[in-house]
Amino acid sequence: MHYLPWGVSAPEITIQPADQVAYSLQAATFKVTATGETLSYQWNKNGKSIPGATNSVLGTKVTAEDNGAEFQLTVTNPKGSVVSSPAKLTVIPGIDVPTYHYDNMRSGANLAEKVLTKALVNFATFGLQGTFSTDGRVDGQPLLLSNVTIPGVGAKNVLYVVTEHGSVYAFDADGANGSTSKPLWISSTLMSGEAPSDDRECASITPEIGITATPVIDRSRGAIYVEAASKDAAGNYYQRLHALDLTTGRELFGGPTLITGTYPGNGANSTGGIVTFDPGRYLERAALLEVNGTLFLTWASHCDLGAYTSWVMAYSADSLQQTGILNLVPNGSDGGIWMSGAGPAVDSAGNIYITVGNGTFDTILDANGFPAQKNCGNCFVKISSTPPLTLLDYFTTADTASESSTDHDFGSGGPLLLPDVTDATGTTRHLAISGGKDSNLYVVDRDNMGKFNGISDTNYQALKGTFIGMFYSKGVYFNGTVYLGASSDAIKAFPVVGGKLATSPGSQSLNKFYYPGTTPTISANGTACRVNCSMIKRR
Repeated sequence: MHYLPWGVSAPEITIQPADQVAYSLQAATFKVTATGETLSYQWNKNGKSIPGATNSVLGTKVTAEDNGAEFQLTVTNPKGSVVSSPAKLTVIPGIDVPTYHYDNMRSGANLAEKVLTKALVNFATFGLQGTFSTDGRVDGQPLLLSNVTIPGVGAKNVLYVVTEHGSVYAFDADGANGSTSKPLWISSTLMSGEAPSDDRECASITPEIGITATPVIDRSRGAIYVEAASKDAAGNYYQRLHALDLTTGRELFGGPTLITGTYPGNGANSTGGIVTFDPGRYLERAALLEVNGTLFLTWASHCDLGAYTSWVMAYSADSLQQTGILNLVPNGSDGGIWMSGAGPAVDSAGNIYITVGNGTFDTILDANGFPAQKNCGNCFVKISSTPPLTLLDYFTTADTASESSTDHDFGSGGPLLLPDVTDATGTTRHLAISGGKDSNLYVVDRDNMGKFNGISDTNYQALKGTFIGMFYSKGVYFNGTVYLGASSDAIKAFPVVGGKLATSPGSQSLNKFYYPGTTPTISANGTACRVNCSMIKRR
C-alpha cells in the first residue's frame, strides 16, 4: 500500500493558458502554472490527448488547419486532477513580400501585422535571432513567401536571397540558427566558363557584380525573376533575365534570356542612327517590376563611367522574350536609372513612375511640352506599361541643366505613390513624391506632373531645403503621414493635410542616419500601430 505524505494537496492551476495568435508554420507556446506535489501533465487538443505533450509548457508548430483549435492541460497527482481553461489558437496566413517594399506603389507598409505587438517587441526580446550564410554580398532586398511546398521537405515559409556572386538562395525563414540555416536550395545564374562581372573600376559595388537589383516573385507562375551580370574568360560581359522555380531553383520558361537592345537615336554609343545596349556599360540597380504579366528592367551606369544612355525594357513573364523598349535619352548621354536600389512604382491604371539620373535634357520643347529631341535626363517620368512603351508625362526642375552638370540629380531617390488624397477644394489628387541630391522634396500630381519651365518649378508642390543631406532612399506612407530619411538627417514625418505635405515635419527621430541615410518601413495592423510605426531598415 502506498501512503501519501501528510499535507499533500490536490493540484491547483494558478496561471491559466492564454489564447495565442501565430503565423502558419511558425511556433505557438501555451503555458500553465500549477501547484501541488508529484504533478504530471497531459495536453489535449480539441479534447484529444497530444502524444508526448506531458510538460507544463506546450510548444507546437502550427498549420492553417490549427486555426480555431482549443488546447487544455490536465494536471494530475495522487490527490486528484484539474483541467485548465481552454486556450484558443488563431492562425494567421503568412505574410508574403514578393516585391520591393511590399507592393507596386512601393508603400513600404505591411498593414497586416497580426502577431507582433509592442509588448512582444521590446528591449528584452528584440535582437538578432540568427544568421544565414551566403557566398557574396547581398544588395537586393530579400523577399519572403509563406507556405511554399519544397519537394522532399514539405511546407516552409521561404526567404529568397540574391548575391553579388550571382547566386539565388531559398532559406527556411523560421530556421535561422545552427544547422537549420542550410539552404533549401541554391541556384547559380552563371553559365559554364563564366564568373561574376568585375566592378568596372567603380567602387559602388565591389569586388564583383552578379545580382544587384531586388528580384520580383510571381506566385501564380511559380517563379522568382532575377537579372544577373556575368563575364567570360575572354572578357565579354553578359546581362541575363532568369526565371527560377520557387520550389527547386531550376530555370523556367526556356530561360535564361540574354538581354540585348537597340533604339533609334544618335546618342552615346550609337552608330548610324541606332543606339545599342552594351552589357558591359550597365548595371541593373533598381528593383524589378512586374505589371500584368510583364517584367520591367531599368539600367544605371557604373559611377557615370563611359558612354551610356537611359534604358527601360519590358519582357514577358511567360516567355522571357522582350516585348518593349524605351530609351529616355536616345539623342544625348547619361540618364542612368538607379534610384538607390528602389523600384519603379506603378499606379492602378498601370502607369509606371521612375526618377531618372543626371543626363541630357532638351530645354527646347515641342508643341506638347515634351523635350524636342526626346532626351529626358534628370526627369521624374510617367511611362506606359503596354507596348509601345511611351513617355506619357514628366517633371523636371527649372535648373535641371545645372543640376545634371553638378551631379545633383533627381534619380538618387526612389518614387513613392500616395493613396488618393483630397485637397482644400474637395478635388481628389493622385500624388507621387521623391527627392534627390539637391536636398529638396518634390511632390507631383500624377495626372499633370508639371513638365518643364525654365523660370520656375511647375510641379504640384516643392519643399526646398527639406533635408540636411542628399536623398539616397525613398519615403514610406502610413495613416496620413509620409516618413523620409535622407543622408546625415533624422527621419522626418510630414503629415498630409488638405491634399499637400506639411511644409515642415510634424515630428522627427532623435537619431540621425549618416550616409546613405535610411529607408523606413512600417509594421501595422490596419491603421493601428503594432510595433514601431517608423521602424527603420538600414540600407
